[in-house]
Amino acid sequence: MENLVLNAASRTATGKAAAKKIRASGRLPAVMYNSKGEAFMLDVDEGEFTKVWKTATATTLVSLVVDGKEGVPVLIKSTEYDIITDKNLHVDFHAPDPAKPMTVTMTVLVRGNPVGVREGGALEKGIKTIEIKCLPKDLPVRIIADVSELNLNAELKVKDLKLGSGITVVTGADEVIAAVRPLR
Repeated sequence: MENLVLNAASRTATGKAAAKKIRASGRLPAVMYNSKGEAFMLDVDEGEFTKVWKTATATTLVSLVVDGKEGVPVLIKSTEYDIITDKNLHVDFHAPDPAKPMTVTMTVLVRGNPVGVREGGALEKGIKTIEIKCLPKDLPVRIIADVSELNLNAELKVKDLKLGSGITVVTGADEVIAAVRPLR
């Protein structure tokens, strides 16, 4: 995925009235939390944020440029979204410590049409998420388990996943992600 960059500006005004003024000017109130728990009040352009928000996953690092200074790698932690107006109202960013490994639970996406299914079997899905530990820069955007080569009575286990270097799987290696079983 391409490097996502988002421009932000520092702000000092707080409260509902200040947030309303910020939204009226086409910007979103935001807060960035660092690894020490300190909070920095910001605002971001609503249109620019929406473009980034629609392409980013929970583990996508976004380069947040605050007041034109060097970009800080952040994760989009949460957003307050209004379904009636179809707009974001507020966003929280988290800037992880780049030298400290993170433990993250990620969904495993099962993709492909197994050989065993074409031979009359049925695809059974096992665990849906795995826990990994890595530095923020090594976080995968998504984890895809390709089951195309699974034959009848074959299993795809956690240890069979091809993850990048620097990623340690915390979940048990023998946990089954998918299996092809014969129909009864």
